[in-house]
Amino acid sequence: MCFSAGASFTGGVIISAIGVATVRKVHNPSQILFSSIPLFFGFQQVTEGLLWLLLPMNDYLVLRHVSTYVFLVMAQVIWPVMIPLSVLLMEESGKKKKYLVALLFTGTALSIYYAFCLFSFRVYPQIQGYHIFYENDFPSSPVFTIVSFMFYLIATITPLFVSSIKRTHLLGILMTLSCLVTGIFFTQYLLSVWCFFAALISGVIYWILHDSRKLFILEKLKLLKNQAG
Repeated sequence: MCFSAGASFTGGVIISAIGVATVRKVHNPSQILFSSIPLFFGFQQVTEGLLWLLLPMNDYLVLRHVSTYVFLVMAQVIWPVMIPLSVLLMEESGKKKKYLVALLFTGTALSIYYAFCLFSFRVYPQIQGYHIFYENDFPSSPVFTIVSFMFYLIATITPLFVSSIKRTHLLGILMTLSCLVTGIFFTQYLLSVWCFFAALISGVIYWILHDSRKLFILEKLKLLKNQAG
């Protein structure tokens, strides 16, 4: 979260609470990964909150290094795989599954690239005003950086529009809008700030699974009623 340590910790706790409530709405094993997204975001925000506290200190360089890479691995390596895979696991349409597999392949390839960069080159997190800027020495041109980020968006947002699960389209729209707002007003700090806005959308994930569970219970009751009749 880009604004302060307090905001990161507060957001992390709130989002984690939403995550716990979301996991409790799971009624099918295929929903477990999708339901864990808010918990993932909550932990990610707490990690960046810790980084906020550590950056002004010079006595905890190892812990600062670990916090930096935990946050970036979650944001750049895990996230591009987690979204398409979680949606794919819930999808029932064979045709849509083919598109989701392609998006999962895209996200996996991108994750491998980011993992290579993170573990081969240095990252220098810096507090700049009310933001954390993750400067790095990755070997890429501005054009390649833009292209790779476009593929990042394709892997993380497109699956939500492909999915036939109710209200995932709404989640995709909100994530797209948050990305646009971040790209326009917080361009230099896009990675950290967009993760914050995307984390706030965790409530929609709870809503999706809440409705899915309610529909599941209604269908089960209807089946029992028909069997009794």
